[in-house]
Amino acid sequence: MSRAVVMQLDAVGQPLRRVERDVTMPGPGEVLLRVAACGVCRTDLHVVDGEVMASLPIVPGHEVVGRVICVGDGVTGVAVGERVGVPWLGATCGVCSYCRAGQENLCDKPVFTGATRDGGYATHITAVARFCLPIPERFSDVEAAPLLCAGLIGYRSLVMAGEGHAIGLYGFGAAAHIVAQVARWQGRSVFAFTRPGDGEGQAFALHLGCSWAGGSDQMPPEPLDAAIIFAADGALVPAALKALRKGGRVVCAGIHMSDIPGFPYADLWEERSIRSVANLTRADGLAFLDLAARVPIRTITTCLPLDQANEALAHLRTGALHGAAVLLPPS
Repeated sequence: MSRAVVMQLDAVGQPLRRVERDVTMPGPGEVLLRVAACGVCRTDLHVVDGEVMASLPIVPGHEVVGRVICVGDGVTGVAVGERVGVPWLGATCGVCSYCRAGQENLCDKPVFTGATRDGGYATHITAVARFCLPIPERFSDVEAAPLLCAGLIGYRSLVMAGEGHAIGLYGFGAAAHIVAQVARWQGRSVFAFTRPGDGEGQAFALHLGCSWAGGSDQMPPEPLDAAIIFAADGALVPAALKALRKGGRVVCAGIHMSDIPGFPYADLWEERSIRSVANLTRADGLAFLDLAARVPIRTITTCLPLDQANEALAHLRTGALHGAAVLLPPS
């Protein structure tokens, strides 16, 4: 079999390095994929910066779309030639109290694609078959890639936000541009908060159907039923609390956030609440991908070749991208 090309992180804070190596064959319960596309997620930045613990050296990437080219012993339900997605949650222990209670996203011994198991910044990837997700045919490889984390975490966050009508989205990047479409399809009003002065980002949000767009230092034109924070800035938590109506909730969607500054109890009082989102479940993945096909979601993407993974991460860091970046391996 041909050699694999990967973009590997050797040490925290260092650029990814192009490496050629033998293709790893699948073990029991695993499949080998030829990668077709891999989305670039903010969590990848957190891995590079050491804000999310990873097993180094590691190949980042957990929004992976590929074709199965080999299956290991014991694999059922996934066949050679099938197109599947590999998300952040790569495997769970299946026996801890959380797994047994249907909360596999909180597993005590999880495996994370692109952090504790090599991910999709590569030409090939092995994955646990049971944790791969079927990709709806209506999406191309590039369109589907951002759905596998930005879409999934956005969807879980929206469910946690409740059924309120007025939804605020703080940080209008890959996840927000997807969840905004879901919320609009559900008949909700969406209020987008960008970096102060980001006129292009605000125009992008309005183009996607948001009712209002402004800086994160502004108040929305009406109180919010819920706010979802995708940006990694802890200072947005008290800001979002101030924008809520009574009984509203703030959902922190990121895997990493800077420290939340102190705020008056009065801003939390009247049954406002704050909660976080941790990872996802396979049930989330199946439910969201089915919904995404019915909406249907339109992902806005910028494609770069695999060798430009460092450039893609740099664009993400500076907020230069609208929508999501997607890496394409050489054919």
